[in-house]
Amino acid sequence: MVARETTADSLLDVEQTWADRLAYWGRFWWRDRGGVLGMLMFLVVVFSAIFSPAISPYDPLQQNLRDSKMPPAWYEEGRWDHPFGTDNLGRDIFSRIVYGTRVSLTVGFFGVLIAGMLGLVMGAIAGYIGGRVDSIIMGVVNLVLSLPYLLFVVFIAAVLGRSLINVILIFGITDSPIFARVTRGEVLRLRESGFVESAVSAGATWPRIIFDHILPNLIGPLITLATFEMSRMIFYEAGLGFLGLSVPPTVPSWGNMLAAGRKYLTSSPWIATFPGLAIMFTSLGMNLLGDWLRDVLDPRLRRTRK
Repeated sequence: MVARETTADSLLDVEQTWADRLAYWGRFWWRDRGGVLGMLMFLVVVFSAIFSPAISPYDPLQQNLRDSKMPPAWYEEGRWDHPFGTDNLGRDIFSRIVYGTRVSLTVGFFGVLIAGMLGLVMGAIAGYIGGRVDSIIMGVVNLVLSLPYLLFVVFIAAVLGRSLINVILIFGITDSPIFARVTRGEVLRLRESGFVESAVSAGATWPRIIFDHILPNLIGPLITLATFEMSRMIFYEAGLGFLGLSVPPTVPSWGNMLAAGRKYLTSSPWIATFPGLAIMFTSLGMNLLGDWLRDVLDPRLRRTRK
C-alpha cells in the first residue's frame, strides 16, 4: 500500500514538473514571441544554407532556355517543378535563392567575426590605456566613420575586384570602427569598477585585466551589436552584388539575382521579387533576434520587463 502511494506521488510530481515546464515555455513564447519568431526565421535561413543540395530541386547553374522566364507555379503558365519560376536563362529561382543563403551567411558571419575581433582589440586598448594611445586609435576610428560608408565600400570593392574573400575583408575592416567605439565606451565604464581595482592592486598586468576581467563583461553588448551588424552586412552584400561588385556571376547570390532581374521588372517581376523577399526575410529575422538578445542580456531591461 505504501509502495502504491509512493508511486502515485512520483507520477504526480512528474506530471507537475511537465506542467510547470509547459507553463514556462508558454509564458516565454508570449513574452518573447518576437525573439522566438526571429530565431525561427534565422534558423530557417541557416538550415537552408547547410542543406542546400538536399533542399534545392535543381542545380542553381543549370540552364534551360526552353523554360526561360517561366512564371511561378500559381500563375496559369507556371509549373510546380519550378515553384518560384525561372530567370532569363531558364535557371530555377527557388534553387538559386536556397544556394544564395550560403553567400549571405558566409559574408555576414565572417565579416562580423573579423570586425568584432579588430574592434574589440582596438577599443579595449584605447579605453583602458587612454592618453595618447586612445587619441591615436580613436582618431583613426573617427576618420573611417566620417567617410560615406556605402561609397567607401563600393570604392574598395571596385579596386580589389569581385571575390567572396574580398567582400568579407572589406566588410570586416570597414565595420570594425563601430565595434571599437562600443568596446571603448564599455571599457571606460568598467575600468573604474571594484573588481578591476582589485586586480590592479593584486599586481595584474593590463593585458590580463583586459582579457580576463573586462572582456567577459562585454559579451552581452557585443553579441547584440554583432547580430545587427550581420544583418546590415547581408543587406550591403546584396547591394554590392546588384552593382556587380560582389561575388562573380557564376556564384548564385541574392545580389546577382537582383541585378539579373532588374531588366525584367515590368515583364517578369518574379525574377527580382523573390530574392528581395529573401533579403527582407533574413534581415527581419535577425533584427527581431537582435532586439530580443538586447533585452535578455541587459539586466536593466530584464528587470523592467518583469
